Amino acid sequence: MSKTYRIILSGGGTGGHIYPAIAIANELKRRYPDAQFLFVGAKDRMEMEKVPQAGYDIKGLWISGIQRELTLKNFMFPFKLISSLFAARKIIKQFKPDVVIGTGGFASGPLLQMASGKNIPSLIQEQNSFPGITNKLLSKKVQKICVAYDGLERFFPKQKIIKTGNPVREGLLDIQSKREEAKAFFKLVPEKKTLLILGGSLGSKRINELIEKEIDYLQTRNVQIIWQCGKLYYEAYKINGNTKNVQVHAYLNNMDFAYAAADVIISRAGASSVSELCIVGKPVIFIPSPNVAEDHQTKNAMSIVKENAALLIKESDLDVDFENKFSQLIESKEKQNALGENIKKLALVNATKDIANEVEKLLNI
Repeated sequence: MSKTYRIILSGGGTGGHIYPAIAIANELKRRYPDAQFLFVGAKDRMEMEKVPQAGYDIKGLWISGIQRELTLKNFMFPFKLISSLFAARKIIKQFKPDVVIGTGGFASGPLLQMASGKNIPSLIQEQNSFPGITNKLLSKKVQKICVAYDGLERFFPKQKIIKTGNPVREGLLDIQSKREEAKAFFKLVPEKKTLLILGGSLGSKRINELIEKEIDYLQTRNVQIIWQCGKLYYEAYKINGNTKNVQVHAYLNNMDFAYAAADVIISRAGASSVSELCIVGKPVIFIPSPNVAEDHQTKNAMSIVKENAALLIKESDLDVDFENKFSQLIESKEKQNALGENIKKLALVNATKDIANEVEKLLNI
């Protein structure tokens, strides 16, 4: 009788950490239907909602990141860290995992720290071109590091690195076949171009401000808008949904349809978003968040832009550059096609399978 594997996955805080973990779990579950899975996240973060929706159990740790400025949260950090290390040790002792997988976020630090201390095979999946401090520290302890960008031997032990790409949500590999169904789902006008606006899973204050300011201009460009503003901002921006040909959504659960319906996309440049957009193959304007560690969103976006595969506008340049760059793109079918074709060439479509293969090696299969 074959062994029933027990697998812990930890990652969260944003969709960029959660969805890769769920994609990896789904692939491993396909291969090993009898395997037992447990997710570990941070209490009060979005993983506590999204993981159960995907059909998996999750336990929450009392953990958060260190704030850049002096706050009460920073004072609490040592207590949260100690509490989370004890809780992680208890989870590992009770669940007895055969392997532990971390996809980034606050909770993965304590969990993988404890797992490696118990000599449990461990793997981290680094989505960004510039890793956070948690994964830099963990890289010394884990057996394998799956990455999406070249050049990470600057931060990680070279012999542990495997370039796999980032796992993406299922259903994105064949969006072209869903285009008509997607247009009907969003009740779109067939003869209009569709602009999809994505501010990341939590929403973007600056992108929301931009779109609200530019709605009249966008109306003159004859586009219809699917605007994901984020749950935090929905109450403030939902009134814009009264404007003709503008839809405002707190969150888009049908991302495959949103991508399929889009002709042009405006997006943040989180690593998972960039990986998804490569697979989707549509023309993109990146507006990277400057409020992230080491400005890694700009680095993520630049890796695409330098291949003539996307446009980039810095937040600080939006007021002067947005209308000009958007007009040039929306008026040129040739430019749209070139960006779409070039970004698709950068897609690493087998990322989830390749990561699952590395997990299998850790299980000595």
